[in-house]
Amino acid sequence: MAEPVDAILAFHNAFRNDMGQIDTAALDSARGKEGLAAAIERFRFFNEVLVWHADGEELAIFPALEEVAPLVAEAYAKDHRGLDAAFDELNTSYIARDPLRIARATAAFRFHLMIHLYKEDTHLYRIFRERIPLPQQGKAVGIMASAVPQERFSEVVMWLVPLLEQEDRENMIQIWHTMMPAPAFAGVKELIKKAVGSDWAELTRRIPTLDE
Repeated sequence: MAEPVDAILAFHNAFRNDMGQIDTAALDSARGKEGLAAAIERFRFFNEVLVWHADGEELAIFPALEEVAPLVAEAYAKDHRGLDAAFDELNTSYIARDPLRIARATAAFRFHLMIHLYKEDTHLYRIFRERIPLPQQGKAVGIMASAVPQERFSEVVMWLVPLLEQEDRENMIQIWHTMMPAPAFAGVKELIKKAVGSDWAELTRRIPTLDE
């Protein structure tokens, strides 16, 4: 059964996958391959989602952790400022249209992001899962989710779902189903169906109620 933290870890995996694709495209572009502008330019929306995610953590997850593990979250907030700086360098490099500088910036951004997410997965969210009761975890994750502007939520779903493996998709669907009113979930279900394309059959095999 999916737990609230599983939603956060799914987003982490999506960030890894998307940043990996962006970095690969930037490197290939620096080597002279053409037609990769759209793949690289995804860094803008990627960073919007990353900022909403970080803001949500600072709004809900970090204060909850402070109650059970004082000062632990402080280092992770500093990591967030480092990711902000990495985005600024990438954005400046892209505006300058310097392929080599862009590739260096995406590599640096990816390196910092991967270390940060690994630490969160294996340290920060382990403490969160072990020391905070499940109902409070759900409340904190719900508050965290509110950092995404409501009018942009459909964009986030369409970005997120294709980047996930089936297990993460299944966890996210179960969590959304639990947290959302039925009409809202019905809308999300249609977005998911559109986002996954031919993978919909596998999802409905795993979660038969999706096809109802």
